[in-house]
Amino acid sequence: MKGKRWNGKVKEYYDNGILKFEGEYLNGQINGKGKEYNDDGKLKFEGEYLNGKRWSWNGKEYYKNGELINEEEYI
Repeated sequence: MKGKRWNGKVKEYYDNGILKFEGEYLNGQINGKGKEYNDDGKLKFEGEYLNGKRWSWNGKEYYKNGELINEEEYI
């Protein structure tokens, strides 16, 4: 991602072809809604991002096995 100034909806993949991240970018940083995935394709986090960092009123974080860890605010 370094050096890229992506804008709009973006999908990133692990080397094994599994989806790593899908969400919105602005000026090369994650901004807006997005989802992070583990290298086995299970959801890791879903919520809002601001300037490349997690920021959400309703963020959810998951264990590697897909079980919900918590649902809270990331501010």
